[in-house]
Amino acid sequence: MNIISFGLIFAGVMLNATAQILMKAGTNSIGYFDFSMANIIPIGWKLATEWHIVTALFCYGFSVVIWVLALSRVPVSIAFPMLSMAYVVNAVAAWYLLGEAFNPVKLVGMGVIILGVIIISRA
Repeated sequence: MNIISFGLIFAGVMLNATAQILMKAGTNSIGYFDFSMANIIPIGWKLATEWHIVTALFCYGFSVVIWVLALSRVPVSIAFPMLSMAYVVNAVAAWYLLGEAFNPVKLVGMGVIILGVIIISRA
């Protein structure tokens, strides 16, 4: 895999991870809400106008473009497993930015993911 292909996959992973963190930040700012017919318009409006969520959707859209470019250069059997690195990035970002729990079990799981990506990328 050349540097451009790797860069595209890395950018896609980072955009996806950023979108997830922004979605969580947006839902944190809106707070808990019930799913009901009465909430469709008010909660829908809050979700549609919350800047974290709007930015997250932009990140998702841009990541699709990046992903298409990556898939034009890299076999999907190698590229797709690389997306699992977003789990590692998200776990660390959620701990650092959102104060979510981080424990040894998550650390071991992230190690397994990283090892798997290394093995697959060398195939």
